[in-house]
Amino acid sequence: MTNSKRRKGLSVASALLGGVLVLSACSGGDEASGSEGNDTSQAKVDEAAAQKTSEAQIKITPADGSNNASINNSATVTVSKGTLAEVKMTTADGTAVAGEISADKTSWKPSAQLERATTYKIAVTATDADGREAHENASFTTVSPDNSFIGSFTPEDGSTVGVGMPVSINFDKAITNKADVQKGITVSSSSGQEVACHWFNANRMDCRPQEYWQEGSKVTLKLALDGVEGAEGVYGVQQKTVSFTIGRNQVSVVDAETKQMKVMQDGKVIKTIPISAGSPDNKTYEGQMVISEKFKETRMNGATVGFTDDDGKGEYDIKDVPHAMRLSTSGTFIHGNYWGAKSIFGSVNTSHGCVGLSDTKGADDPNTPGAWFFDNSIVGDVVVVKNTGDKTIAPDNGLNGWNMDWAQWKAGSAI
Repeated sequence: MTNSKRRKGLSVASALLGGVLVLSACSGGDEASGSEGNDTSQAKVDEAAAQKTSEAQIKITPADGSNNASINNSATVTVSKGTLAEVKMTTADGTAVAGEISADKTSWKPSAQLERATTYKIAVTATDADGREAHENASFTTVSPDNSFIGSFTPEDGSTVGVGMPVSINFDKAITNKADVQKGITVSSSSGQEVACHWFNANRMDCRPQEYWQEGSKVTLKLALDGVEGAEGVYGVQQKTVSFTIGRNQVSVVDAETKQMKVMQDGKVIKTIPISAGSPDNKTYEGQMVISEKFKETRMNGATVGFTDDDGKGEYDIKDVPHAMRLSTSGTFIHGNYWGAKSIFGSVNTSHGCVGLSDTKGADDPNTPGAWFFDNSIVGDVVVVKNTGDKTIAPDNGLNGWNMDWAQWKAGSAI
């Protein structure tokens, strides 16, 4: 083929090919009509898809990806326009967390308090009225110990205590936002007595009425601290209510001068017991003291409270002190004494600062003064010590805030 013929052939082929291309690309009105037809068809598909989508709307709290989540109020699941079919909650390592769907199947929550510093995952399935399923997933991490605080409180929930028992709360982190934390704590009494709280330091707050609690009253402590910022970046996690009952009104008065203790109930003396208080060199603190702990037997080592000999050993180390009841954090007790001569009780003060009562070794004789007083005392009872010649015990040395007058006590409130 000559070059001219070849070029002509190519031109014809190109023309034919071009015609095909033109025909393919420009179906004119037919292509336009086809496009409109596709739009209509897509609309029908979209409408059908919309009809198949569940109307159930699931909400998980906290939001997916949350940090420092509450251990009390997190992991709540609710649904509107439908009912819950299944809720699965696990820790990051796959451990299942028990929970319960409400009777109307519109909410779910865990059966127990969550753990701190733990990542949880939740997978939810719900259905609408037509049985169409909706799904939602979330993951969150609860507040860490470093970013949270708790308050250890006394007395225990459900206990019966003496009329002098304050509510004492010790926080495991220093509290700088005292007012916010105090607002989250409520102490009330069935007696209607006004209760005020006093901060001794950044970690301790005690609450009490002006006078001793009324006999037989019920005291309620409410902690609504969940999410309360106690210090910068440190949040409360407690949300609970506890209560305790005030027992009979017993106040005992120790007179170091007469070496006698008068045990009174409702202001009437029910028993007088000879005692031996602190020696002239080791006087017993004066003031109103509250029994905070009871031990049938306990060890007392002088080295733990500063009584040491030249070798640094305790001046005394008694491993089986009977019927001991704590009156101060610093080591003041009222307890049984079996090692002292019976003649000292009621006649001479010989102790290192405690109040001693005649007793026997082994704490197994119920007829001794030490055993009687132990058996007839409860935590929260008041022991008033006078005429020792020593200073009044500090209000924060034990549960002894009664040694502060009402005006001073209220002045220590943050609100």
